[in-house]
Amino acid sequence: QVQLVESGGGLVQAGGSLRLSCAASGRTGSGYVMGWFRQAPGREREFVAGISRSGASTYYGDSVKGRFTISRDYTADRVYLQMNSLKPEDTAAYYCAAKIGMFPPTTVDGYDYWGRGTQVTVSS
Repeated sequence: QVQLVESGGGLVQAGGSLRLSCAASGRTGSGYVMGWFRQAPGREREFVAGISRSGASTYYGDSVKGRFTISRDYTADRVYLQMNSLKPEDTAAYYCAAKIGMFPPTTVDGYDYWGRGTQVTVSS
């Protein structure tokens, strides 16, 4: 079992930045791929970013490419999502996810473990 806890969400003005953090505990290690998803009210949960088991490969949803950066710290068992140039349409609950594997899936059903989410609100 792996437990995931997100933090770092909040209220920010358009054009601003936030860094989300996901702390992993339990049976962790470098055998996991990690992903970030988001879900706005009335919408489906969507893929935001993913990072491979080695950390060498990263993947992004089209709407965040060039603005968001995913990274991981194996020593601290944490994954980060640096979000720059935020837009009101980035407003959502952001979730961290994990699964054993080499490359991160881009679908919700591809992951085995989920955090409870952290709210990001971007004002115009």
